[in-house]
Amino acid sequence: MPTRARARGLRCAGAGTERRVNAAHTFHALVGSLEYPMFIVTARAGGEPLGCLVGFATQTSIDPPRFAVCLSHANRTYRRGRDAELLGVHCVPEHAGALAKLFGGETGDDVDKFARCAWREGPGGVPILDECPNWFVGRVLWRRDAGDHDAYLLEPVAAEKGTGEDEFTFHRAKQIRAGHEA
Repeated sequence: MPTRARARGLRCAGAGTERRVNAAHTFHALVGSLEYPMFIVTARAGGEPLGCLVGFATQTSIDPPRFAVCLSHANRTYRRGRDAELLGVHCVPEHAGALAKLFGGETGDDVDKFARCAWREGPGGVPILDECPNWFVGRVLWRRDAGDHDAYLLEPVAAEKGTGEDEFTFHRAKQIRAGHEA
């Protein structure tokens, strides 16, 4: 009897593992088909401007206004800027594919992205990208490990809305070969 019980337990454990694998596969297929805007997040750390393309971002509160962005542990913006007090969040306009490719397809470990685009200093020295007229700078209220990314909850301290142009979207960004693996 104990042998049969152990065998059933192994089958159950195996079935549970199979369900988790199937759930993960189905989850990736589901969220991979969603369409949402991409953002470029910028920061300043030790005098260095930092920036990366992000797809994991959302408004989390209306009053008070709050926004969450997630930075991959693999990229330089996270590694060098993880303790930044302020982050810039730029809505990437639909026409700015080359800018999205620069910030998503190149790594700051190898390339000075800011030497290849127009920008100015915003609040706290945070880089503001000229090609992104819709942006805000947020004070980091908290940061939490969220898996292979860290989530940052931001409180806006400065913002600019320059155009109503459509955004550069996730499905277009999928064609960019990432500067770092996720």
